[in-house]
Amino acid sequence: MKRLIAIVAGVALAISVAPAKADDAVQTVLNQFQAQAGPGAAVHFGGGTRSAGTAKIHEQRAITAADHFRIGSQTKTFTAVVVLQLVDEGRVELDAPISRYLPGVVNGNYNGDVITVRQLLQHTSGMVNYVRDARANPDGTYSLAELVRSAMDEPAQAAPGAAQLYSNVAYLVLGLLIEQLTGKQAADAITERIISPLGLTQTKFPAPGNRALPNPFLPGYIGGRLGPIFFWTEATTAIELSFWSTAGAMSSTLDDLQRFYRALIGGQVVSPAALAEMKTTWGQNGTYGLALVKLPLTCGGVAWGHNGALPTGHHSFTLVTDDGRYASVVTNNNGMNSKPSSFDVADKALCSTGS
Repeated sequence: MKRLIAIVAGVALAISVAPAKADDAVQTVLNQFQAQAGPGAAVHFGGGTRSAGTAKIHEQRAITAADHFRIGSQTKTFTAVVVLQLVDEGRVELDAPISRYLPGVVNGNYNGDVITVRQLLQHTSGMVNYVRDARANPDGTYSLAELVRSAMDEPAQAAPGAAQLYSNVAYLVLGLLIEQLTGKQAADAITERIISPLGLTQTKFPAPGNRALPNPFLPGYIGGRLGPIFFWTEATTAIELSFWSTAGAMSSTLDDLQRFYRALIGGQVVSPAALAEMKTTWGQNGTYGLALVKLPLTCGGVAWGHNGALPTGHHSFTLVTDDGRYASVVTNNNGMNSKPSSFDVADKALCSTGS
């Protein structure tokens, strides 16, 4: 892959796609976020689509709600929805051990007779976070089975049920569960059960080896700042996406993502009982349920959703409320530690649209 290395001055263009006053609070916090995040940032919400900075370095191009980008761990919510649909169909029990459905798969440093489906979904399985030494196929792609196999000799983060510790490997195991019970590739199951029925025509689960994003797309960058100077390296196609699979491989747009989460929270995707399980957070003051984050808003109430980032240089966050408000945020750098954060942008957008 040919990488573009750029050094540009730290003065970014602020663009508003929707009409906005100069003192608009959403645009202000978005500008502040972009100044700490990527070359560009955008939020899509009930008030329109606002963009700051630029979608592509050396150009002045606004990010739009139709630009495609890698959604990273927002993929996990799609994966979890399929598992909960299988629960609705009576094919999976949340509190059953994973060995009931995948005998012998969870082994080595982990006990598949103890770790439950629920624990995999809520990040309380204790499994390691990242795959470290999986063997690639001759063409450079990865199989789900190999990704999971390679992680079984990694030390556990905690005993099952003892703590909530994020695990990408757990969601790869859930991908195998989907394949075992549906008889289909996880990508096909997600497409047939969620993407197609909801008409999410701009959302894709890539085939192994396919690193390209559909047009129009948001280039992703890695790098950072040194004072007023940016150092960016384009990374849009830098990684093999089958390595992330059901934990983080998908692509979408700001508009498709808000439609997905609004349909989910609106009860159109899983049963009321299954949605209640997804919204049940772990621990006394927990914020994470079954691939749904629960966050309080500064204007009162809560929002539900998930964030995602990949080394492709994309970071995103989608949040919706029970009354149908939404905010989808993206930046073309995987800068998750910005202050203000992507949540601050979403919070301001959600609160600006009222209840």
